[in-house]
Amino acid sequence: MASGYAGWFSPAMLAILAFLGVIGLMTQLRVLNVAEEDMMYVVAMNRLRGGYVDLDPSVAQYFLSSTTDDQAGMDQTYSFLRPRRSVSHLFGSSTVLIVVVNACVDGLLTGALVVSGSGSVGWAVAAGVIVGLCWVLGWMRLGYVHFRGSWRAYRPRRATAAPPGFLGGPSR
Repeated sequence: MASGYAGWFSPAMLAILAFLGVIGLMTQLRVLNVAEEDMMYVVAMNRLRGGYVDLDPSVAQYFLSSTTDDQAGMDQTYSFLRPRRSVSHLFGSSTVLIVVVNACVDGLLTGALVVSGSGSVGWAVAAGVIVGLCWVLGWMRLGYVHFRGSWRAYRPRRATAAPPGFLGGPSR
């Protein structure tokens, strides 16, 4: 081979990509755990602030973060200077960054496996793109299900009051 990469290069490349895939999966799981821990701490601090307001209602005026421990209160605490967080929060998050990097690594590993198995470059690219997209969609779905499951299992003590005329009640 003119490039000098014959013999050892393909197995080494596959091993390195597989190693990066495992490390990426471990990192993704850690980010999922940290996100859940962060959410728990925000809700717990909201509950504590609510307790302070129960003891002395006059302190409520000093809190920028929420005093309710429901999802609406968590949302307020995460972004108390803006009424709504922008889409940049999602796309700039560690979760999305790691999901995209992992999708690329796993797609590259898949493509390398296809080529190593005597497949064409076209099939390798197609398989890599499919695996990468499945990784992104799968992790986004898993994150959503995990988040929703946490809120279904949790019972807040202080719910955010619904706006006047709102029939849906607090968000859950």
